[in-house]
Amino acid sequence: MNIIERYKKPTPKFFKIIRNLGIGMIISGATILAAPVALPAVLLTIATYITVAGTVVTAVSQAVVSDASGEENKSNQDLN
Repeated sequence: MNIIERYKKPTPKFFKIIRNLGIGMIISGATILAAPVALPAVLLTIATYITVAGTVVTAVSQAVVSDASGEENKSNQDLN
């Protein structure tokens, strides 16, 4: 399965919630970075880290796919 096929498959509900939290992190970090007023360097650094972390969380949670075929359950039963 290549990356394009993986992103087209359905995402489990838990990871949709995590993805949405990551998008919120991106938005809040970008809002602080784009503020038209002078902000302390510490706040800008934290906003940068929040933006990067949100991007990673969003990308990883979007790449998780649900196993609709049940192959994982079959392989676990074979091991027992």
